[in-house]
Amino acid sequence: MQKNVETFIGCDADYDDASLVLFGAPFDSTTSYRPGTRYGSSAIRHESFGLETYSPYQDEDLTDYSVFDAGDLELCFGSSEAALADIEALADEILQSNKLPLLLGGEHLVTLGAFRAALKKYPDLHIIHFDAHTDLRNDYLGAELSHACVIRRCHDLIGDGRIHQFCIRSGEREEFRFAKQHTDLHKFNFDGLKEVLQKLGDVPVYFTIDLDCLDPSAFPGTGTPEAGGVSFLELLDAIEAVCGTNVIAADVNELSPMLDTSGASTALACKVVRELMLALLKKHK
Repeated sequence: MQKNVETFIGCDADYDDASLVLFGAPFDSTTSYRPGTRYGSSAIRHESFGLETYSPYQDEDLTDYSVFDAGDLELCFGSSEAALADIEALADEILQSNKLPLLLGGEHLVTLGAFRAALKKYPDLHIIHFDAHTDLRNDYLGAELSHACVIRRCHDLIGDGRIHQFCIRSGEREEFRFAKQHTDLHKFNFDGLKEVLQKLGDVPVYFTIDLDCLDPSAFPGTGTPEAGGVSFLELLDAIEAVCGTNVIAADVNELSPMLDTSGASTALACKVVRELMLALLKKHK
């Protein structure tokens, strides 16, 4: 696997030496409101050079670890299934190399490709899902492969009791009814996260972060902003908590950089990615 020409800051290790592999999935063909997330992963990579590699939040530095940045996949915008297959193939390669994949979206549907790969290796996998939206529709305008349906498609694969959702504040009534019977949904914030993590123990976890869990006052650059979200510091605390468990793969998605011309949303996304990487890496020292 060849190193990307432009890497996230501090992520320029060789593949064989890396314990974590970063890759982008620039796909937004099922976006339900405002498009643009296909530019998210490259914007995060490019703007990361406005950051330092050192985190004062965690007293950790990316230069003390080995991270490989594989760049962005070239995905077929005309076929969700083809795009998901390409994402799954690369995630599978990373997992089979006993490395931790970190996927940058793109819209939230890209999670399904990486999750399929993770489930093959870890059949007892659980999901921790941060999001403003339930993402539990069975279809969106007739499409079952949509970013509005991604967690429902994951449920199709693993069933009840293994999906833990936080910050949820938007969805159809039927989605909330479905969640009440089939998922562990926590509305509005991170209440209950500590208890869930204690119960999970050492089971393998797929960790997916839709950045619209943040309040749009902090993160307006997303396709479906929802008022009432969490703060940046609340999100960082929750990320550190989740990364204390057995996270075996993760993703960050739904930055649409052109919707915030100030660049503040992209800068925030960069810092979330840095903090997530460091939290994962220090756990796997």
